[in-house]
Amino acid sequence: MADVRIATRRSQLAVWQASFVKGELERAHPGLEVALVGLSTAGDRWLDAPLSEVGGKGLFVNELEAALLRGDADLAVHSMKDVPAQLSDGFTLPVIAYREDVRDAWISPHGRLDDIRSGAVVGSSSLRRQAQILAVRPDLEVRPIRGNVDTRLAKLDAGEFDAIMLAMAGLRRLGWADRADEAISVARCLPAAGQGALGIECLDSNEGVMRLLAPLRDPETAVRVTAERGVSAALGADCSLPLAAYAELREDRIWLRALLASPDGKALLRAQARHRSVEEVVSAVVADLNALGAADLLSQLRA
Repeated sequence: MADVRIATRRSQLAVWQASFVKGELERAHPGLEVALVGLSTAGDRWLDAPLSEVGGKGLFVNELEAALLRGDADLAVHSMKDVPAQLSDGFTLPVIAYREDVRDAWISPHGRLDDIRSGAVVGSSSLRRQAQILAVRPDLEVRPIRGNVDTRLAKLDAGEFDAIMLAMAGLRRLGWADRADEAISVARCLPAAGQGALGIECLDSNEGVMRLLAPLRDPETAVRVTAERGVSAALGADCSLPLAAYAELREDRIWLRALLASPDGKALLRAQARHRSVEEVVSAVVADLNALGAADLLSQLRA
């Protein structure tokens, strides 16, 4: 049996991410034997409805956590934007690292976002993307699209959509960055909390695995993503809602921007703050969002 087993979804991107972490562990610990344990999650199987209607992106995480509890694997690798703000009891994220391009990618044979024809059909599985795109182009039609990155690209190529939106990070990791016709700036389309970063999860009682993971830690990325996820946690919002958050480190302060929107893009609540600690900056941003009516908007979104 391998020294360490990594639970992963079977999608091409998930396997790439798990294989990357496998390589990083083996590089940090010469002689360590690491194996991948492929699993099919409910989020991968239920492709006929938007994630927001079938339990949110936590569906991608739950069954990997179950494998850790059963002892079938020692750790799991996630895209941090898919990880709920509150982890299940007994689990921890000792590593949040390896952040790629955080921007959203616009992919279309018919032109960039500003140039595409009125009425064009845009495929997006994210209410966050949908809201921000409709805010600048209310004349477009956004329809849900599910499946792995290659499946979504194939649907675009088959003419089912005029454009689709994906994460630049995934395209870059798979070597398909040239498929992006436009990388939309964060000023225009604020990313999801944790977008572009990888998270490594294990049982909080597994001290041996946490020691092995220590060389993979990236404190700067962890601070930024923790601040972003803090907005979701404080608002009690899961990662399927139209909520965005993005943090940068500027000199000795954390600059945190956040957005909560209605899916049609007609309501956009924006807040930002700069503070020295995660707690201070999250508190300030959430207070501003609440002052703008975040509680009422969240109630409408959950109705």
